[in-house]
Amino acid sequence: MAFNLFGKRKPDQPASSTEPQVSQPEQKISFFDRMKQAVTRTRETLNDSIGGFIALTREVDEGTLTDLEPILLAADIGAATSAQIIENLRERALRTGIEGGTELKQLLKAELKRILDGVAQPIRHPDTPPEVIMMVGVNGTGKTTTTGKLANLFSQQGRTVLLCAADTFRAAAIEQLEIWAQRSDTPLIKTKQGGDPSAALYDACTAAKARGTQILIADTAGRLHTKTDLMKELDKMRRTAERLIPGAPHQTLLVMDATTGQNGLQQARLFTEAAHVTGIVLTKLDGTAKGGIVLAIATELKLPVVYAGIGEKIDDLIPFDSTTFIDSLLD
Repeated sequence: MAFNLFGKRKPDQPASSTEPQVSQPEQKISFFDRMKQAVTRTRETLNDSIGGFIALTREVDEGTLTDLEPILLAADIGAATSAQIIENLRERALRTGIEGGTELKQLLKAELKRILDGVAQPIRHPDTPPEVIMMVGVNGTGKTTTTGKLANLFSQQGRTVLLCAADTFRAAAIEQLEIWAQRSDTPLIKTKQGGDPSAALYDACTAAKARGTQILIADTAGRLHTKTDLMKELDKMRRTAERLIPGAPHQTLLVMDATTGQNGLQQARLFTEAAHVTGIVLTKLDGTAKGGIVLAIATELKLPVVYAGIGEKIDDLIPFDSTTFIDSLLD
């Protein structure tokens, strides 16, 4: 049975190119616009639904919050995350009251940001280069493509990069990374298809140290004969990197496909448990209405989304920012 207003608030209680030619404010607007365009389909699901819901909300009661939950679920925010958000809003309403739809929307945005910022963690950069980044994830998520785009992003920032083609099991994976290396003008260390991935990484670590390269990015296999084989191989690669470069790998980025939504979380759990994942790269964010998976990742995997893929072009990989993402969803 719905209860009426939780309580009124007291009156005194407050509710790029290598040589950029644009100013800093314009760059920030451009970044926001890119993210907003990327999450268009999710925004249509979430913001449009909430917009109509908010317009009709004059009193925030239990029925209001009950009706809000399926809207969150439709954006693939996930059952656990949605329930957590609703419960926090309920506690706020009981404590101080929520005066109508406009305030409810602002509190919802604050809840989403709290979830994302709660798993954010500073990137552990080594004092002495190279910084080693391992890219992991199942085949089909865009892992190799993302590896090439990440190399381009770092190069555009003026940092020296070396790529390692350590996915030696998937047909054409090495050739695919070679193409991306050429596009980003990034050197590549490789071996033959079917070769030892750890041996390729050993050569890449040795080369990166000798050349004074700042960042080494290793593309790893997404599937071997069994899941056990895959995790053993990834662990062997981690030990190989650590033996040559103390603290390596400094980042292990799990590439996830946003279009798989909740289905991708089970695959992600396999890697996060065994591969010492430090962050998520969420690809194909522009091609789904399930962008709310970002919140589910934070709640269920306790990991931050570090980069977002927002298109097919080489520069369509951007650092993830919680404020920009939420403002893009709920403008």
